[in-house]
Amino acid sequence: MKEAEIPDKNIFMMCSALNQNALTELPASYSIRNCRTDELNIWKMMPFDDLDLAKEYEQFMSDYFNTTYADKEQLFFAKTLFVCDRQDKPIATCLSWKAYDEFSTIQWFKVLKEYEGQGIGRALLSIVMQEIALHDYPVYLHTQPSSFRAIKLYSDFGFSLLSGDNFGIRNNDLDECLPILEKFMPTEYFQKLRIVIAPKEFEDATNKYDTNQF
Repeated sequence: MKEAEIPDKNIFMMCSALNQNALTELPASYSIRNCRTDELNIWKMMPFDDLDLAKEYEQFMSDYFNTTYADKEQLFFAKTLFVCDRQDKPIATCLSWKAYDEFSTIQWFKVLKEYEGQGIGRALLSIVMQEIALHDYPVYLHTQPSSFRAIKLYSDFGFSLLSGDNFGIRNNDLDECLPILEKFMPTEYFQKLRIVIAPKEFEDATNKYDTNQF
């Protein structure tokens, strides 16, 4: 299996306590600010590595925004962060969000491919994780095996892989994904991954809804 052939499967992770040793500062040549109201289309395109894919998922992103954020639009723009280059061009994004108004999540973490490897993602995640109040932990996220580099980063911050059958309307594909992660992650990183049983309150919360808000 090549990296481009990694299937789109579900992985869920949870952080009960932030690992302070993972925190870093944003490189000096970049700045951070909120997403502006006239930049919604930029935000919708950022998760995708090429224009054709962004266009293919344009309706999906619009539907997700309407389902998850539209009734709290002002809060969405206040929570959504952009890392920008010297020309104020957004090159990375992330936000924390109270999914279903019940539990904290990390959403839409992305660094544009041409800017990877500069410590931008770690610095951005440092900012977002530190903004979450202690009483709002644990923090959850949903990802895919193709994001194995990000999974290593999440693990550094204190995230563990969640075991369990399904969460809401999505299957938990951890058992299928572990061999994929083992194949593509350096051995030392894969061996540091932790697996924990999903808290019952998390399972109960997700199983009440028929939409995905994280």
